[in-house]
Amino acid sequence: MRTKELHELTVDELNVKLKELSEELFNLRFRHAIGQLENPASLKTCKKDIAKVKTLLRERELGAKA
Repeated sequence: MRTKELHELTVDELNVKLKELSEELFNLRFRHAIGQLENPASLKTCKKDIAKVKTLLRERELGAKA
């Protein structure tokens, strides 16, 4: 997911996206553990997307306090 697309989302939408990505990461880890994951790099990209969303949520939280 591109950062530009994430900047356009609201806080509620970002929270929903974070939940979806967390579920996706769980599924990827599960498939990796049982040997059915075709693209191991997808774990890395999913983790990075989660980090992007968390960073944006934190920035907005700090911006609201300032």
